[in-house]
Amino acid sequence: MQGRFLLVLLMAVLLSARPVYATDDTEKAGDVLMVIIPLAGLGATLFYEDGWQGTKQFIKALASSEVITQGLKLVVDKERPNGESDSFPSGHASRAFMGAGFIHERYGFKYAVPAYLGAIYVGYSRVSTDNHYVEDVVAGAAIGLLSSFFFTTPYKELTVTPVAEADFYGLKIYKEW
Repeated sequence: MQGRFLLVLLMAVLLSARPVYATDDTEKAGDVLMVIIPLAGLGATLFYEDGWQGTKQFIKALASSEVITQGLKLVVDKERPNGESDSFPSGHASRAFMGAGFIHERYGFKYAVPAYLGAIYVGYSRVSTDNHYVEDVVAGAAIGLLSSFFFTTPYKELTVTPVAEADFYGLKIYKEW
Protein backbone atom coordinates (compact mmCIF):
# COMPACT_ATOMS: atom_id res chain seq x y z
CA MET A 1 0.00 0.00 0.00
CA GLN A 2 2.91 2.36 0.70
CA GLY A 3 4.16 1.78 -2.85
CA ARG A 4 0.84 2.90 -4.31
CA PHE A 5 0.77 6.03 -2.15
CA LEU A 6 4.32 6.98 -3.17
CA LEU A 7 3.44 6.34 -6.81
CA VAL A 8 0.42 8.66 -6.67
CA LEU A 9 2.44 11.34 -4.86
CA LEU A 10 5.30 11.16 -7.40
CA MET A 11 2.85 11.27 -10.29
CA ALA A 12 1.09 14.35 -8.87
CA VAL A 13 4.39 16.20 -8.41
CA LEU A 14 5.67 15.39 -11.90
CA LEU A 15 2.42 16.23 -13.64
CA SER A 16 2.07 19.54 -11.85
CA ALA A 17 5.52 20.68 -13.03
CA ARG A 18 5.09 22.14 -16.51
CA PRO A 19 8.37 22.40 -18.45
CA VAL A 20 9.49 25.58 -20.09
CA TYR A 21 10.49 23.70 -23.22
CA ALA A 22 9.06 20.40 -24.45
CA THR A 23 10.37 18.89 -27.65
CA ASP A 24 9.09 16.44 -30.23
CA ASP A 25 11.44 13.95 -28.58
CA THR A 26 9.38 14.19 -25.38
CA GLU A 27 6.26 13.22 -27.28
CA LYS A 28 8.02 10.43 -29.22
CA ALA A 29 9.49 8.98 -26.03
CA GLY A 30 6.02 8.95 -24.47
CA ASP A 31 4.59 7.25 -27.56
CA VAL A 32 7.28 4.55 -27.45
CA LEU A 33 6.92 3.93 -23.70
CA MET A 34 3.14 3.68 -24.08
CA VAL A 35 3.76 0.58 -26.22
CA ILE A 36 6.85 -0.85 -24.48
CA ILE A 37 5.41 -0.92 -20.94
CA PRO A 38 2.39 -3.12 -21.73
CA LEU A 39 4.59 -5.30 -23.98
CA ALA A 40 6.97 -5.75 -21.04
CA GLY A 41 4.04 -7.00 -18.96
CA LEU A 42 2.99 -9.41 -21.67
CA GLY A 43 6.61 -10.46 -22.20
CA ALA A 44 6.97 -11.17 -18.48
CA THR A 45 4.27 -13.84 -18.78
CA LEU A 46 6.55 -15.60 -21.28
CA PHE A 47 9.77 -14.98 -19.35
CA TYR A 48 8.35 -16.42 -16.13
CA GLU A 49 6.69 -19.24 -18.08
CA ASP A 50 3.48 -17.98 -16.55
CA GLY A 51 1.34 -19.92 -18.96
CA TRP A 52 -2.06 -19.03 -20.24
CA GLN A 53 -3.37 -17.69 -16.91
CA GLY A 54 -1.11 -14.63 -16.86
CA THR A 55 -1.73 -13.96 -20.55
CA LYS A 56 -5.51 -14.15 -20.06
CA GLN A 57 -5.32 -11.74 -17.14
CA PHE A 58 -3.23 -9.33 -19.21
CA ILE A 59 -5.69 -9.48 -22.12
CA LYS A 60 -8.67 -8.89 -19.81
CA ALA A 61 -6.98 -5.91 -18.16
CA LEU A 62 -5.95 -4.40 -21.50
CA ALA A 63 -9.34 -4.97 -23.13
CA SER A 64 -11.30 -3.49 -20.22
CA SER A 65 -8.97 -0.51 -20.02
CA GLU A 66 -9.32 0.15 -23.77
CA VAL A 67 -13.11 -0.24 -23.80
CA ILE A 68 -13.55 2.12 -20.86
CA THR A 69 -11.05 4.67 -22.19
CA GLN A 70 -12.39 4.73 -25.75
CA GLY A 71 -15.99 4.71 -24.52
CA LEU A 72 -15.35 7.74 -22.33
CA LYS A 73 -13.62 9.54 -25.21
CA LEU A 74 -16.79 9.11 -27.28
CA VAL A 75 -19.14 10.19 -24.50
CA VAL A 76 -17.16 13.08 -23.01
CA ASP A 77 -15.84 14.67 -26.26
CA LYS A 78 -13.49 17.10 -24.50
CA GLU A 79 -11.16 19.33 -26.50
CA ARG A 80 -7.41 18.97 -26.01
CA PRO A 81 -5.16 21.92 -25.08
CA ASN A 82 -3.84 21.87 -28.66
CA GLY A 83 -7.37 22.24 -30.08
CA GLU A 84 -7.88 18.63 -31.22
CA SER A 85 -10.71 16.46 -29.88
CA ASP A 86 -10.96 13.33 -27.68
CA SER A 87 -8.91 14.58 -24.76
CA PHE A 88 -10.59 12.74 -21.87
CA PRO A 89 -9.23 10.33 -20.71
CA SER A 90 -5.67 9.87 -21.94
CA GLY A 91 -5.31 6.61 -23.85
CA HIS A 92 -1.52 6.80 -23.58
CA ALA A 93 -1.70 7.01 -19.78
CA SER A 94 -4.34 4.29 -19.65
CA ARG A 95 -2.19 1.84 -21.63
CA ALA A 96 1.07 2.66 -19.84
CA PHE A 97 -0.43 2.42 -16.35
CA MET A 98 -2.32 -0.75 -17.27
CA GLY A 99 1.01 -2.36 -18.16
CA ALA A 100 2.74 -1.08 -15.02
CA GLY A 101 -0.20 -2.14 -12.84
CA PHE A 102 -0.19 -5.61 -14.40
CA ILE A 103 3.52 -6.07 -13.66
CA HIS A 104 2.96 -4.80 -10.10
CA GLU A 105 0.02 -7.05 -9.32
CA ARG A 106 1.35 -10.15 -11.07
CA TYR A 107 5.06 -10.04 -10.23
CA GLY A 108 5.47 -7.53 -7.40
CA PHE A 109 6.20 -3.86 -6.81
CA LYS A 110 9.99 -4.15 -7.12
CA TYR A 111 9.61 -5.35 -10.73
CA ALA A 112 7.10 -2.63 -11.50
CA VAL A 113 9.16 0.38 -10.38
CA PRO A 114 10.76 0.98 -13.82
CA ALA A 115 7.37 0.51 -15.49
CA TYR A 116 5.75 3.00 -13.12
CA LEU A 117 8.51 5.54 -13.75
CA GLY A 118 8.02 5.07 -17.50
CA ALA A 119 4.23 5.39 -17.14
CA ILE A 120 4.64 8.60 -15.14
CA TYR A 121 6.87 9.92 -17.92
CA VAL A 122 4.19 9.02 -20.47
CA GLY A 123 1.69 11.11 -18.49
CA TYR A 124 4.19 13.94 -18.18
CA SER A 125 4.87 13.85 -21.92
CA ARG A 126 1.15 14.12 -22.74
CA VAL A 127 0.71 17.20 -20.55
CA SER A 128 4.00 18.89 -21.47
CA THR A 129 3.29 18.65 -25.21
CA ASP A 130 -0.25 20.06 -24.87
CA ASN A 131 -1.93 16.80 -25.87
CA HIS A 132 -3.79 16.50 -22.55
CA TYR A 133 -4.75 18.27 -19.39
CA VAL A 134 -3.54 16.85 -16.06
CA GLU A 135 -7.03 15.50 -15.25
CA ASP A 136 -7.08 13.57 -18.55
CA VAL A 137 -3.83 11.82 -17.64
CA VAL A 138 -4.90 11.12 -14.05
CA ALA A 139 -8.19 9.61 -15.27
CA GLY A 140 -6.37 7.48 -17.86
CA ALA A 141 -3.89 6.30 -15.24
CA ALA A 142 -6.70 5.41 -12.85
CA ILE A 143 -8.53 3.42 -15.54
CA GLY A 144 -5.38 1.50 -16.46
CA LEU A 145 -4.45 0.76 -12.86
CA LEU A 146 -7.95 -0.27 -11.81
CA SER A 147 -8.29 -2.56 -14.82
CA SER A 148 -5.04 -4.28 -13.91
CA PHE A 149 -5.78 -4.52 -10.21
CA PHE A 150 -9.25 -5.94 -10.91
CA PHE A 151 -8.21 -8.69 -13.34
CA THR A 152 -4.73 -9.62 -12.12
CA THR A 153 -3.71 -12.02 -9.37
CA PRO A 154 -0.19 -12.58 -8.01
CA TYR A 155 2.01 -15.14 -9.70
CA LYS A 156 2.93 -17.96 -7.34
CA GLU A 157 2.98 -15.76 -4.29
CA LEU A 158 1.23 -15.86 -1.00
CA THR A 159 -1.07 -12.91 -0.39
CA VAL A 160 -3.07 -12.19 2.71
CA THR A 161 -5.88 -9.66 2.36
CA PRO A 162 -8.17 -8.39 5.12
CA VAL A 163 -11.86 -8.96 4.37
CA ALA A 164 -14.73 -7.01 5.95
CA GLU A 165 -18.24 -7.96 4.86
CA ALA A 166 -21.66 -7.64 6.45
CA ASP A 167 -21.45 -10.91 8.42
CA PHE A 168 -17.75 -11.74 8.21
CA TYR A 169 -14.45 -10.23 9.25
CA GLY A 170 -11.29 -12.14 8.50
CA LEU A 171 -8.46 -12.78 6.08
CA LYS A 172 -8.40 -14.04 2.52
CA ILE A 173 -5.31 -16.12 1.83
CA TYR A 174 -4.26 -16.70 -1.77
CA LYS A 175 -1.45 -19.06 -2.79
CA GLU A 176 -0.77 -20.51 -6.23
CA TRP A 177 1.53 -23.43 -6.94
